[in-house]
Amino acid sequence: MMSHDKEQIFNLPNLVSFIRILMAPVLFYFAFTQQPYWFIGIFLFAEFTDVLDGFLARSLNQITKMGSHLDSWGDFVIYTTIAICAWILWPDILLRESLYFTIIVLSFTLPALIGFIKFHRFTSYHTWSVKLAVAITVVSYVLLFSGLLDWPFRIAALFCLYAAIEQIAITFLIRHEHVDVRTVWQALKYRRENR
Repeated sequence: MMSHDKEQIFNLPNLVSFIRILMAPVLFYFAFTQQPYWFIGIFLFAEFTDVLDGFLARSLNQITKMGSHLDSWGDFVIYTTIAICAWILWPDILLRESLYFTIIVLSFTLPALIGFIKFHRFTSYHTWSVKLAVAITVVSYVLLFSGLLDWPFRIAALFCLYAAIEQIAITFLIRHEHVDVRTVWQALKYRRENR
C-alpha cells in the first residue's frame, strides 16, 4: 500500500505540477521589482508546465487522482498569483478593464469555492471549456499587458464565465466528488448512474 501511494505522489507529471506552484514566488518577485517582461516570460513558462504535466501523465500512463488534484492546486495558485501581480504591474490597464478582470477572477474562484463547500476539497474537473478558456485567456493576457490589443481580453472573460457556469453546474449535479469530469453531460451521466 505504501509503495502504491509513493507511486501516485512521486512521478514526473506531479513534479512538473509542483514546479508550476514554485513559479508563484518568482512571479511575485518580478512584479514587486517591476520587471514586466520577465514576469510575462515566467507566466508563459508556468502555462507551458500546465500543458506539459497533462501530456506527460497521458504519455507515461501516470494519470492519478493525486496528480489531478495537484494540477488543479497549481492552476489555482498561479491564477491567483497572476491576478495579484497584474494589479501591481499594470494597475491602470486593470482599472480600465475592471469589469472583465473581475469576471475572470470570479470565474476561477467561485467554482473552486463552491466545490470546496460541497466536497470539502478543491475540485479537479479539467473540463474542455476550462482548457479553451485558459488558452484564450493566456493569449489575451499577453496581448493586453504588452499593449497590443485589449478586445481579446474581453472575449476571454466571456469564455471564462461560460467555463465557470459549467463547473458550478457539474458540482451541483454530481453527488460524489469525481476528477476529470470533462463536460456537464458527463456529470449528468454520473448522476444517472448514481455513482
